[in-house]
Amino acid sequence: MPRKLGRSTDARMALLRNLASDLILHERVETTEAKAKELKKVVEKMITLGKRGDLHARRQAAAFLYNKTNEEEKVIDKLFGDIASRYEERQGGYTRVLKLGTRQGDGSKMAIIELV
Repeated sequence: MPRKLGRSTDARMALLRNLASDLILHERVETTEAKAKELKKVVEKMITLGKRGDLHARRQAAAFLYNKTNEEEKVIDKLFGDIASRYEERQGGYTRVLKLGTRQGDGSKMAIIELV
Protein backbone atom coordinates (compact mmCIF):
# COMPACT_ATOMS: atom_id res chain seq x y z
CA MET A 1 0.00 0.00 0.00
CA PRO A 2 1.56 3.34 -1.00
CA ARG A 3 2.22 6.05 1.53
CA LYS A 4 -0.39 8.79 1.44
CA LEU A 5 1.92 11.45 2.94
CA GLY A 6 -1.05 13.19 4.58
CA ARG A 7 -2.34 14.51 1.25
CA SER A 8 -5.17 13.91 -1.18
CA THR A 9 -4.35 11.94 -4.33
CA ASP A 10 -4.04 15.05 -6.51
CA ALA A 11 -1.77 16.85 -4.04
CA ARG A 12 0.36 13.74 -3.55
CA MET A 13 0.81 13.24 -7.30
CA ALA A 14 1.71 16.92 -7.76
CA LEU A 15 4.28 16.62 -4.96
CA LEU A 16 5.87 13.53 -6.52
CA ARG A 17 5.91 15.11 -9.98
CA ASN A 18 7.68 18.19 -8.64
CA LEU A 19 10.19 16.18 -6.61
CA ALA A 20 10.89 13.83 -9.53
CA SER A 21 11.48 16.77 -11.89
CA ASP A 22 13.79 18.44 -9.37
CA LEU A 23 15.71 15.22 -8.74
CA ILE A 24 16.29 14.72 -12.46
CA LEU A 25 17.43 18.32 -12.91
CA HIS A 26 19.61 18.63 -9.81
CA GLU A 27 20.44 14.93 -9.23
CA ARG A 28 20.07 15.38 -5.46
CA VAL A 29 17.14 16.43 -3.24
CA GLU A 30 16.79 16.73 0.52
CA THR A 31 13.33 15.78 1.80
CA THR A 32 11.65 13.63 4.45
CA GLU A 33 12.33 9.90 4.56
CA ALA A 34 8.77 8.91 3.61
CA LYS A 35 8.75 11.25 0.59
CA ALA A 36 12.18 10.00 -0.48
CA LYS A 37 11.06 6.37 -0.38
CA GLU A 38 7.97 7.11 -2.49
CA LEU A 39 10.00 9.29 -4.86
CA LYS A 40 12.46 6.45 -5.40
CA LYS A 41 9.73 4.30 -6.99
CA VAL A 42 8.66 7.10 -9.34
CA VAL A 43 12.15 8.11 -10.46
CA GLU A 44 13.24 4.52 -11.10
CA LYS A 45 10.29 4.14 -13.51
CA MET A 46 11.13 7.44 -15.23
CA ILE A 47 14.75 6.38 -15.75
CA THR A 48 13.58 3.06 -17.17
CA LEU A 49 11.42 5.01 -19.63
CA GLY A 50 14.49 7.09 -20.48
CA LYS A 51 16.49 3.95 -21.19
CA ARG A 52 13.80 2.70 -23.55
CA GLY A 53 14.19 5.93 -25.46
CA ASP A 54 11.36 5.57 -28.00
CA LEU A 55 8.75 8.21 -28.78
CA HIS A 56 6.07 6.55 -26.67
CA ALA A 57 8.36 6.46 -23.62
CA ARG A 58 9.27 10.12 -24.15
CA ARG A 59 5.60 11.09 -24.27
CA GLN A 60 4.81 9.04 -21.16
CA ALA A 61 7.62 10.78 -19.26
CA ALA A 62 6.55 14.21 -20.56
CA ALA A 63 2.99 13.54 -19.40
CA PHE A 64 4.22 12.92 -15.85
CA LEU A 65 7.21 15.22 -15.32
CA TYR A 66 7.07 18.99 -15.18
CA ASN A 67 8.80 21.98 -13.70
CA LYS A 68 7.21 25.09 -12.26
CA THR A 69 9.40 27.37 -14.35
CA ASN A 70 8.25 25.83 -17.65
CA GLU A 71 11.50 23.97 -18.27
CA GLU A 72 9.79 20.68 -19.11
CA GLU A 73 11.88 20.15 -22.24
CA LYS A 74 15.04 20.60 -20.20
CA VAL A 75 13.97 17.87 -17.75
CA ILE A 76 12.94 15.46 -20.52
CA ASP A 77 16.11 16.10 -22.56
CA LYS A 78 18.31 15.48 -19.52
CA LEU A 79 16.41 12.29 -18.66
CA PHE A 80 16.57 10.83 -22.16
CA GLY A 81 20.07 12.09 -22.95
CA ASP A 82 22.49 12.32 -20.05
CA ILE A 83 20.82 10.12 -17.43
CA ALA A 84 19.63 7.32 -19.76
CA SER A 85 23.09 6.92 -21.29
CA ARG A 86 24.70 6.89 -17.83
CA TYR A 87 22.57 3.93 -16.68
CA GLU A 88 22.47 2.01 -19.96
CA GLU A 89 24.27 -1.04 -18.52
CA ARG A 90 22.62 -0.91 -15.09
CA GLN A 91 19.58 -3.12 -14.45
CA GLY A 92 17.98 -1.02 -11.70
CA GLY A 93 18.89 0.72 -8.46
CA TYR A 94 19.44 4.14 -9.97
CA THR A 95 18.82 6.08 -6.75
CA ARG A 96 20.22 6.09 -3.23
CA VAL A 97 18.47 7.28 -0.04
CA LEU A 98 20.76 8.55 2.71
CA LYS A 99 19.21 9.10 6.13
CA LEU A 100 20.18 12.35 7.87
CA GLY A 101 18.48 12.40 11.25
CA THR A 102 15.63 14.56 12.50
CA ARG A 103 14.59 18.05 11.46
CA GLN A 104 14.99 20.73 14.11
CA GLY A 105 11.49 22.23 13.83
CA ASP A 106 9.18 19.22 14.01
CA GLY A 107 11.41 16.17 14.46
CA SER A 108 10.64 14.68 11.05
CA LYS A 109 13.13 12.11 9.80
CA MET A 110 15.09 13.67 6.94
CA ALA A 111 16.89 12.04 4.03
CA ILE A 112 18.79 12.88 0.88
CA ILE A 113 17.82 11.07 -2.30
CA GLU A 114 20.35 11.16 -5.10
CA LEU A 115 21.14 9.48 -8.38
CA VAL A 116 23.87 6.85 -8.04
